[in-house]
Amino acid sequence: MLLDAASMYFRAFYGVPESITAPDGTPVNAVRGFTDMVARLITDRRPTRLVACLDLDWRPAFRVQALPSYKAHRVPGEPEVAPAGLPEEVPDLLAPQVPVLLEVLAAAGIATGGAEGYEADDVIGTLAAGERTDPVLAVSGDRDLMQIVRDEPVPVRLLYVGRGLAKAEHLGPVEVAAKYGVPADRAGTAYAEMAMLRGDPSDGLPGVPGIGTKTAATLVGRFGSWDELRAAVIDKADTRLSPPVRVKLAAAAPYLAVVEPVVRVAVDAEVRLDRPDTLPAEPADLPRLAALGERWGIGSSIERLCTAMAKNAS
Repeated sequence: MLLDAASMYFRAFYGVPESITAPDGTPVNAVRGFTDMVARLITDRRPTRLVACLDLDWRPAFRVQALPSYKAHRVPGEPEVAPAGLPEEVPDLLAPQVPVLLEVLAAAGIATGGAEGYEADDVIGTLAAGERTDPVLAVSGDRDLMQIVRDEPVPVRLLYVGRGLAKAEHLGPVEVAAKYGVPADRAGTAYAEMAMLRGDPSDGLPGVPGIGTKTAATLVGRFGSWDELRAAVIDKADTRLSPPVRVKLAAAAPYLAVVEPVVRVAVDAEVRLDRPDTLPAEPADLPRLAALGERWGIGSSIERLCTAMAKNAS
């Protein structure tokens, strides 16, 4: 199980009331919500291995160099690299909670992973791409990770929690294909290509003007690869593109030439784990975990996490 940690603690922060505080009045809603989410995921999904994946760079240089607009609207001043595990635009009441939840993970013995110069999506993509033994389940509220789903050599699925755990969607190639109309035999890569054409304002991706989700999915379904589609824009004899669509794509040629590395999740990042990814039955440092529970008033959440870990190993 690969957790998109930032995606999860942001959702915990906004989903749990700020009135949940430590004994000294410090908000701990994100810590409690995140810890409870991890406990529930362990209970429901019973993973043998678990990694909480971190953003060590929320706006990687290679993506900004390819497309300067990438997440540019999220930068209040000059672009800067976020601290480990801390993405952009972190609310004032959330920022102090991130180190605490990372301490909880460490004391529990749950592995965290990151890669210098890469986002959590890339950490997840790299670990999933390299797995040859166990089925993989990524957990995120980020639609970009739909591109990692596959059946071989081991199944890779996405538990999409964009609407919360209670309404989570378990997505594989068949589900992504049905949801977006992309080819099932290459649903992951096709989803990424559709996203390139459609664009995403929240990430500063302009997309191709006049090409929406349905048209993008239809276009992707007509071609076997991104390179094949781009070649058809130049080849006017290729009847898979109508003249009006070809005009739109040709006008966006500079964008189409650089967007691929921006949207594709990396599968070759140098990921480092802080510990082995085997999910332990007992916390690595129970006294430390108990102290964190007392200090931050999250003892009940920590108890639920410990119980989930113990039952998972039984």
